[in-house]
Amino acid sequence: MLAVVNALGLMLVAFSAAYVLPVIAALAARDGTATPFIATGLASAATGLLLAGATRRRARELKPRDGFLLVTLALVLMSASATVPLLVLLPHLTFTGAFFETMSGLTTTGATVLRGLDRLPPSVNLWRATLEWYGGLGIIVLAVAVLPLLGVGGMQLYRGETPGAIKEERLTPRIAGSVRSLSLAYLILTVLGVAALKICGMSWLDAVCHGFSAVGLGAFSTHDASVRYFNSPAIELTLAALMVIASLSFARHFVALRRLTLEPYIRDPETRTILAVLAVSVLGIALLLTVRGVYPSFGVALRHALFNVVSIATTSGLVSDDYTRWPLLAPFWMLFLCCILCSTGSAGGGIKMFRTLLLARQAGRELKLLVHPSAVVPVRIGGRLISERVSNSVLAFLFLYFMTSVVLTLALLATGLDFESSFGAIIALLNNTGPGLGVVGPFKGYHALSAVQAWICTAAMLLGRLEIFSVLVLLTPAFWRK
Repeated sequence: MLAVVNALGLMLVAFSAAYVLPVIAALAARDGTATPFIATGLASAATGLLLAGATRRRARELKPRDGFLLVTLALVLMSASATVPLLVLLPHLTFTGAFFETMSGLTTTGATVLRGLDRLPPSVNLWRATLEWYGGLGIIVLAVAVLPLLGVGGMQLYRGETPGAIKEERLTPRIAGSVRSLSLAYLILTVLGVAALKICGMSWLDAVCHGFSAVGLGAFSTHDASVRYFNSPAIELTLAALMVIASLSFARHFVALRRLTLEPYIRDPETRTILAVLAVSVLGIALLLTVRGVYPSFGVALRHALFNVVSIATTSGLVSDDYTRWPLLAPFWMLFLCCILCSTGSAGGGIKMFRTLLLARQAGRELKLLVHPSAVVPVRIGGRLISERVSNSVLAFLFLYFMTSVVLTLALLATGLDFESSFGAIIALLNNTGPGLGVVGPFKGYHALSAVQAWICTAAMLLGRLEIFSVLVLLTPAFWRK
C-alpha cells in the first residue's frame, strides 16, 4: 500500500505542472484569476512531495495488484484537486458539479455542467481544455505503458501473436523511452492542430482550447454553441482531421513519423476498418439527411454529417449542429459507433476496434464450428494468431461493459430521468463521448441533472475511462485479502 502512496505522490507532483497554462492565461488577461491556480498547483506539488518523501523507503516496483488501486486513486485525487480553482472562481458551482466537470475533463469525456462558457474567464476555459489534453496524454501512456502490465485494457491485447504487437510497437527498449516517444507524437499533433485552427480564423484562446479538446478527444469548448459558433467549414474540416488522427494509435503515428511512411497504417487492420466504417457512415448519414430534407442540398448535409459523425464516433463530442433533430437512425448509429470505433493506444474510449474485430472473428469461428464440429479454426487478425486467453479476456470485458451500461441506465431511470436521456447519457459517458440524447443532448449540457444523477454519471465516466476492470476489481473481497 505504501508503494502505491509513493507513486501517487509522484503523480500529483507531475499533475501540478498542468496548472501552469491557466496561470499564464490569467496573467496575460490580467483578470485576477491567477491566485487560485497558483495556490492549488503549489498545494498539489507539496502534497505529492510529502507523500513521496514519507514513503520513499517503501518505494518498489509496482505489482499488477498495486496498479489497479493506483490508476483509480490517481484519477479521483487529480479530479478532486482540479475542482479547487473552479469552486473559488465560480461561486455558484457546487462540489458535485465541479467534480463532474474535472472528472469529465481528465477522462476526456467533455460533458459539461457549466453554462455561459462565452463569459467565463479565459483561464477557466483554458483550464478545462488543459484537463482534457492532459487526460488524453495520460490515457495514451496508461494504455501503452501501465494497463498492459495489469492485463486489463487496451494495449494488453497486443501481445506477441497479435497484429501491431507490443514487440513491434514498443518504440524504444524501455517503457520510459516509449512514453517519451508517444508524448512527442502527441505534442507534435497538438502544435500542428493549434496552428491550423489559428490559420483558419480562430483566436489564440479558441485555437488552443479546441486544439487541446480535439487531440485529447474531448468536447469542452469555449462557447455554449460549441463549434457551431464559428460557422466555418474550414475549422470543422480541420477539427475533423485532428479527431480522426487522434482516434488512431499514437504508437503507429510515431512509427510512421520516424520511418516517414504510411505503411504502419496500411498494414494495420484496425486503422483500415476505422477509416472504412467512418467513410461509409458519413456518406450514408449525409444521404439520409438529404433524402429526408433536413438540409437543402447534399453538400450541406455532407458538411454536417462529416463533422458530427466523426466527432461522436471518435468519442470527441464537439458538435456543429443538433443531431437529435435528425432522423432517429442517425444519432443512434453515431452512439453505436462511439462504442466501437477508436483504436487501442489512442485517447478514445469505448470497446475499441481491436476488440470488435476479435469478437467478429470469434463469431465467424463459432459459425464454422457449427457446420464442421471437428475442424480446427484458429482466430486470426491481420494474419496473426489470437490466443484463447486474449479471446476470453475480451469476452469477459464485453460482458462487464454491457452489464455496466444496463445497471447505470437503470440507476438513472430509478432517479426519475426519462429513458432516452438515461440511455443516451450512460452510453455517451461510459464511452467518454460527452453529449448524449434527450435533456443531455448537444448544446444542452448536464446541468439539468440532480446531484444523485450527476454522481451516477461521474461513475460512468470513471468506469469507462479505466476500462471497467481496473475499478470493479477494487470492489471484490479477494483484492483486499493478503
